[in-house]
Amino acid sequence: MSVENTLNMSYEDAYDKMENILNKLERGNISLDESLKLYEEGINLYKYCAKILEEAELKVSKFNEVQEEVEF
Repeated sequence: MSVENTLNMSYEDAYDKMENILNKLERGNISLDESLKLYEEGINLYKYCAKILEEAELKVSKFNEVQEEVEF
């Protein structure tokens, strides 16, 4: 999956796909080449999910500036 394809995914869809990749890798019944492709896709999904969470944290932080800062 390319980075461009993840841009259209919701956080939940990306997280579910990342979990599916992890399950496939843990089973270990795939070739090395396939493992590497899945690993790379999983890393891209992880980065995408982390970015979404970071943006959400920033929105919450800005929203709470009026009242008080909330630590995560």
